[in-house]
Amino acid sequence: MHCPFCRHTDSRVMDSRATDDGSSIRRRRQCPECGRRFTTVETASLSVVKRSGATEPFSRAKVLVGVRKACQGRPVTEDDLALLAQRVEETIRSQGSAEIDAHEVGLAVLEPLRELDEVAYLRFASVYQAFDSLEDFESAITLLRAERDALGEEPQGRMPAGNAGSDAAGPS
Repeated sequence: MHCPFCRHTDSRVMDSRATDDGSSIRRRRQCPECGRRFTTVETASLSVVKRSGATEPFSRAKVLVGVRKACQGRPVTEDDLALLAQRVEETIRSQGSAEIDAHEVGLAVLEPLRELDEVAYLRFASVYQAFDSLEDFESAITLLRAERDALGEEPQGRMPAGNAGSDAAGPS
């Protein structure tokens, strides 16, 4: 690490702390040449290998763009999307690899998106998994229903039985 003041090629670490979100390390350093102190923030780089073979840095913003399109018109907030992107990044980083295939990023999006909104999940999956026919949609919907039934969950976006548009005043 070069000193930002005198450009000396060495520095001594005085203190190290993890940042609040745990994704990077903040180090307080001192230059042995000029004695001045400075702070560095270190993060582990994460690269995505695209289908073409090109490599680019992982970007939460790119995850958000794709997921935002799938969630268009759905009752999903920007905070929900930010949390989803954070979960995706944490999942990818937990694999411990410095390079990850773009396909793996898409797979990491599917589960949190399914939990967030089933319709958005189907939209994303239809593009990501290249659905070619109605049968592809039907099988994905059947799988969603089976998983939901196995977990005993209520369908998303519907009112519970007995509350859907009934006359609140009762019989006349």
